[in-house]
Amino acid sequence: MSFPKDFLWGGAVAANQCEGAFLEDGKQLSVPDMLLGGDVNTPRTFLPAIDDTAFYPSHEAIDFYHHYKEDIALFAEMGFNVFRLSINWGRIFPNGDDEEPNEAGLAFYEAVFDECAKYGITPLVTLCHYEIPWNIVTKYGGFSNRKTIDLFVKYARTVFERYKDKVKYWLTFNEINIACMAGHSALGALYGLGVMEEEDINSTDRIPLSELKGNQQRIFEALHNEFVASALTVKMGHEINPDFVIGNMIAHSTLYPLTPNPDDIMACLKQDQIANDFCGDVQVRGEYPSYIFRYFKENGIDPSFITEEDKVILKEGTVDLYTFSYYQTNCVTVDPDAEKTAGNLSAGVKNPYLKASDWGWQIDPEGLRYTLNILHDRYPQTPLMIVENGFGAFDTVEEDGSIHDQYRIDYFRPHIKAMNEALEDGVPLIGYTTWGPIDLVSAGTGQYAKRYGFIYVDRHDDGTGDFSRSKKDSFYWYKKVIESNGEDID
Repeated sequence: MSFPKDFLWGGAVAANQCEGAFLEDGKQLSVPDMLLGGDVNTPRTFLPAIDDTAFYPSHEAIDFYHHYKEDIALFAEMGFNVFRLSINWGRIFPNGDDEEPNEAGLAFYEAVFDECAKYGITPLVTLCHYEIPWNIVTKYGGFSNRKTIDLFVKYARTVFERYKDKVKYWLTFNEINIACMAGHSALGALYGLGVMEEEDINSTDRIPLSELKGNQQRIFEALHNEFVASALTVKMGHEINPDFVIGNMIAHSTLYPLTPNPDDIMACLKQDQIANDFCGDVQVRGEYPSYIFRYFKENGIDPSFITEEDKVILKEGTVDLYTFSYYQTNCVTVDPDAEKTAGNLSAGVKNPYLKASDWGWQIDPEGLRYTLNILHDRYPQTPLMIVENGFGAFDTVEEDGSIHDQYRIDYFRPHIKAMNEALEDGVPLIGYTTWGPIDLVSAGTGQYAKRYGFIYVDRHDDGTGDFSRSKKDSFYWYKKVIESNGEDID
């Protein structure tokens, strides 16, 4: 194996899926705080009010807010030299538009970064991992309002200046392309953009995420405003600290044509362009690609929201680093009778050559090497980093407290081998953070039962559990992988 000696090994979490303490120390509501749980067959539901009789998984999550010292010590024991986490915007500016930041929130993250430094762990910090303050949604319409650009940039400046000597690596928006992915535009509008239609905001009913209404014109206007906010943030960050490395983050759902039928190949190309390439092209190359304008024309989207001033900003604020999540691949076909993939966040056709997880996510390690190569070909001057890759599974705690999760090891091993092959191919891969090094709330289903971690958390979907932590077999395996810099993965 040939991982560079300074390769970044670690894990990734999101504030809304691990912190809990949802109204503690001045924090106010954010978008994920309004989501109830679901399962593989039942979509999560959105409830735009706080119902004391309902169970909101993010409200307590795994209580990282009070366990961060214990958790970071466990990450250090595994050998992490990087830890990806997000700052919850609502901890810093509780309503999103407050005049002054909340000192308690700033102090919390400072303590987290100091704890990381104690063990030599480098923080990789996402500024917005879906944690848009609820007030921004109801008062401004999320990022569909250009005012939200200014609010985000103010928030980013506040944390950049506070942590300029404690954090080097930053990401602007998590999975910024989720609103472009087939079947998920309305979900992405709420989660990633804070955009909802008035009738859904004012509803008193529980709304399945699959039934949220989405307006394509408004979604792409909001996405554009996020592009501008990201570019302004990159430019500002480099002025505050020229050593900052600021990246984007793409949910890369790699696609294959199901057959060599030219119609399948063209359908795959068109879906790939919109779902996977578009946002990366804007953030890395600094301009809208030509193919998106045909998509706009065919879908009745007026692109006049792209101003000449915005074009300059996008060109001046390109990212330093391309990061992405990789969980699965899907197939595309024009055949309406082809078998669809299962799973709450899958949107494709089954690949007959692949196995799938209990949630229907297709497992394709070789696809990771393929993805890394096509990204390097597309952005040859840009370093790459995998910041989410993981395997949700049901875990069993034995009578002696042990957890034998060989299936998780069997998932990660070939993916790490695929990374090594990509490095041999010449891909400039600088790091790897597994998704959920510790069990947390699943974004897709809102479950605790869908466990990703090397560390088990005693918390369950019925709201029981004492939040105690314990090590799974995979904990010791990943520790060995990191100690050997990827040499020992058996």
